[in-house]
Amino acid sequence: MSAGTAPIDTIGIDFGTTNSVMARPGSAGDADLIRFAAPDGPTDIFRSALCFWQDDDVRGALSHVAGPWAIAEFLDFPLGSRFLQSFKSIAANPSFEHANLFEKRLKFEELGQIFLHHLFKHAGLALTDLPERIVVGRPVRYVGARPDPKLARTRYDAMFALLGRPIHYVYEPLGAAYSFATRLTEPATLLVADFGGGTSDFSVVRVDAPGAAKRCVPLGSAGIGIAGDRFDYRIMDQLVLPLIGKGGTYRSFDKVLEIPAGHFSSFSDWSRLALMRNGKTLDELARLKRAATDPAAIGRMIAVVEHELGHGLYEAIGQLKRMLSSADGGTFHFESDDLNIKAEVRRTDFEGWIADDLARIAQTVEEALANAGLEAAQIDHVFLTGGSSSIPAVRRLFEQRFGTSRIASGGELTSIAHGLALIGQAPDIESWSPREEESQGATALSP
Repeated sequence: MSAGTAPIDTIGIDFGTTNSVMARPGSAGDADLIRFAAPDGPTDIFRSALCFWQDDDVRGALSHVAGPWAIAEFLDFPLGSRFLQSFKSIAANPSFEHANLFEKRLKFEELGQIFLHHLFKHAGLALTDLPERIVVGRPVRYVGARPDPKLARTRYDAMFALLGRPIHYVYEPLGAAYSFATRLTEPATLLVADFGGGTSDFSVVRVDAPGAAKRCVPLGSAGIGIAGDRFDYRIMDQLVLPLIGKGGTYRSFDKVLEIPAGHFSSFSDWSRLALMRNGKTLDELARLKRAATDPAAIGRMIAVVEHELGHGLYEAIGQLKRMLSSADGGTFHFESDDLNIKAEVRRTDFEGWIADDLARIAQTVEEALANAGLEAAQIDHVFLTGGSSSIPAVRRLFEQRFGTSRIASGGELTSIAHGLALIGQAPDIESWSPREEESQGATALSP
């Protein structure tokens, strides 16, 4: 945006797996984060969560809340509600058709529109009075073993149709790159590493000097479906699952067989774990308990499901991760009537658990560089953003590859939305939209 030009009214939306953030153009060519009302006071960050329950007054009707209210509602009434978080992660999943919520079946786009309604309401924004330009971030690579980016785009289009405006999609790390560019006074080549809840995305961008006709030019991107949620599950897999039956055996006629791993797949996320509390699943677990060689372990698993202990377990995991980000060791502590765990964990233990994930992330960084046609030595700055960027092993991966002096961070949860709002000022906004491709591996961008 040139000096003296009035800012284009726009909204940048970072619809995240764990949290969502919005921003609008502010004064002096910058952007301001939009504040949300919340129980503990206004905040820049809105939890990407929904909670549903049946309306007693209207048969078949559903009531719902979002954000921090969704978590509070679920914890107050776990038996009478259905909680969903991280639903962004199913956008590209062709096997997902709808979520079963009491007597209703809701598609991804219907869940998304309900979430957007609450997001804008708590921001004090009316859906009937929005700016003409809306910029939405999207992952470089969607979550899943075989994600379908065209399906995700169709679902995103249907979700954001609620806003009644054309939507401009931009890769999420490019939003972070544009935000970081406001710190720079000289031309530079920038690598942005964005660690979200479901994906880790990387973009290489050439940044020109302030006042240039086009400040940022994207050169190449790559992404992988490994991020904070996967790291959480590694802790769950090491400290919790062995106590509730994983690795155990059961008797089938005259054979002793290992308990199938499928029984534990829903423990990868506590909102999925909450959906296990249904008659069919509990009946299956009861049969497994009768056949198990260690029935007490399966009994503990049943207690986790029946008594909705998933949220507390993942809260304990989050606390441990935060401790290990600032200290060489920490204590994992979870206590309930049915399951008590206390374990000392060294940072080196955790780093060993996520070593394979870090190796795949490192490989994806190399793909982003190759896609941009650059070597590591040609990168002037590396900007780390997203919650998991504070994990020492993650940061060390980039320090070893690029050198400590080139690493920068800040605005870990808000930089994407900030940058998306700034990109919304660009006269060539269409050129920022990614090409939709069949493959979801490393993705090249046209300048």
